[in-house]
This record gives sequence, structure tokens and C-alpha cells, in this order.
Amino acid sequence: MTNDKRVYIILGTRPEAIKLAPVIQAFQNSLSFQTQVILTGQHREMVEQVMRLFNLKADRDLEIMQPQQSLTDITCRSLQGLEGLFQENKPDLILVQGDTTTAFAATLAAFYHKISVGHVEAGLRTDYLFNPYPEEANRRLISQLTQLHFAPTPLAVKNLHHSGVLGEIHLTGNTVIDALLNVAATEPACDIPGLEWSQYRVLLATVHRRENWGEPLQGIAQGFLQILDKFPDTALLLPLHRNPTVREPLQAMLGNHPRIFLTEPLDYAELVGAIMGSHLLLTDSGGLQEEAPSLGKPVLVLRETTERPEAVTAGTAKLVGTQPETIVANAAELLANPAAYEAMANAINPFGDGHAAERILQIVQKYLGLF
Repeated sequence: MTNDKRVYIILGTRPEAIKLAPVIQAFQNSLSFQTQVILTGQHREMVEQVMRLFNLKADRDLEIMQPQQSLTDITCRSLQGLEGLFQENKPDLILVQGDTTTAFAATLAAFYHKISVGHVEAGLRTDYLFNPYPEEANRRLISQLTQLHFAPTPLAVKNLHHSGVLGEIHLTGNTVIDALLNVAATEPACDIPGLEWSQYRVLLATVHRRENWGEPLQGIAQGFLQILDKFPDTALLLPLHRNPTVREPLQAMLGNHPRIFLTEPLDYAELVGAIMGSHLLLTDSGGLQEEAPSLGKPVLVLRETTERPEAVTAGTAKLVGTQPETIVANAAELLANPAAYEAMANAINPFGDGHAAERILQIVQKYLGLF
């Protein structure tokens, strides 16, 4: 049975694309909606990789990306592009994901046109407005304008209630687990020139967050070097973010080490393969805090705060900050103490069971009066 209800799924960055891919597939496979995928273009190449992996195509691309774009640039161009789109064909509901500037701008654009918003991965909080920046503000602002909150964990549900939000709050699990398990089932490879996975315990690292730019980044890099000096059987795989503010200092500090492998960003299948092949992760990424525990890999979080404290409580992740001595001490415990490693590797992932997208589809069907 077909329906004339129109849903736009709007995204702009690679993490959004990964986490929305299972949702897009669920909605496109349903006859309940006319579903369109809208890209803002906040990131381009990295989003295209994910779209190809999941065999998805965009219906519209606002093409907002420009060199050295600011948050103001992203917000203004997204608002302008979406206004024209909504005037052409006003959807019944839009879906956004997470806490990006694209997600915030799309939510604000929908509010201006009195369009309902469904927020995937709602309710994450650090309670520090500028850490992470701008994500903490983005997700709080989105929550105030949302009609359907899709919370990944019971703590996220609690956070939403404490925030006094309007709209329906639903516990769904995190869609990133849907995407991860789908890709991991294909046993993807991650072939890095010169890196013999069987020869080393490989540490997978990612660093990109704004609050880690500058001095914190230097501390993180020093921590990496000291770990490798302390444990000669380890190697470090570090896919570099495209932002030169992050890339250039890391290249300068780490580029000459024989056991450090600096690469371009991995596509998502390669990233999943790298997680599967690694010994542990050191990261300031939010998504990897959710993904790695599903594959039994401990995570050391290179941040002072996290909006995913469930991982810390469950024992799958530890907050270690950006000071070299703290990073080294926590990594050394996992590398030298098998019991400590096994305790983290075998802890239960609190972020979902791989069926979040199905739940979101059913909730939207009910909200739009389809059953």
C-alpha cells in the first residue's frame, strides 16, 4: 500500500551518512513514504564513500562545501538551500542525525516552515556548552525544536526529560550498530602499504575534534610516541582528517616514525576492517566509542568529557584526556595486563542490538497516522 507522506532525510557529514544509512534503507524499502535523501555537502568525498558502500544515492545535493568554511558559512548556506527545497515540495517530516551543524541548520529550516523533525541519536549531553564545540550546543538546540526524539540509550532518554523537551521520546538503540554489524558481516579488509597486521599489536587512532586543536593535539602525539617507545611490538595506524589544522601538525610530529602509518581517511568498510584487526583504539571520535565495543575492542577516549558516559560506565571505554602521561599510563595497562584488557574487551556494549532503524520506521509510521 503506497502513501503520499513525504519524508526527507538530510545529512552533510560522514558520521551522519553512516548512522543514517540503515534508516535510509529501511524507509526506501517501505511503501509507506516518498523518501528523499538530501545532502547539504558539508563534507563531500567522505560522504560519497559511505553512500557507495551502502548503495545509496542522493536525490538532491545543496553543494554548500567551500574551502576553509566556517560554522556560519555552513549554517547560512544550508538554511538558504533548504528553504528553496522546502518551498518546492514541503515534506511531512524530516529526519536529522546527531549534533552536526548540518543537523542543526536543517532542524531550524524545518521549524521556520512548520515541518516536523525526527532526531536520530537524540539526548546526548556533556553538560559543558563549549565541550565539545559546537556539538553540545547543536544537539541541545535541535532537541528544543524536535517532535520525535530517537534516543539511543536509557541515559539519553533521561537527559531529554531533564532538558524539558517537547515531542515524543522513544528509546530505539543507536543506528550505528545497525550499520556496523551489516558491514562487519562481510569481513572487510584494511590493506595499508607496509603494515603487517600479524607482526604488531596495532593501535588504531583518530583525532579531529576542535577542542583538541593546538596544544592538546601536541600532547596526544607525544603520548603516541611514548607508547610506541615503551612497547616495540606495537604499531600505530592513524587515518588523518582532511582539515589541515589537524593534519599538518600530526604529519610534522609523527610522520617519520617507522611504526606509525599515517593514511588518508579510510572508507567505512576499511575502517570496520581496521577496528576488527586492531588491538585497541585511541580516539576523540564519538562514533568509535559506540562501534568498537561491538567488536570487542577497548577504547581510550582522548577527551576530557564524553557525551557517551554509558561506555565508561559499562567498562568498554575510558576517558584519558590529552596529557601524554595519562594516555601512556592507560594504554600501558591494557598492553601489559591481559586481565585489564579482557575486562574491557568483554564488557557489554550499551548502545544497541542492530534493530534501531526498524524501530524508527515504525515510530514514524505511527506518528504520521499510517497505522
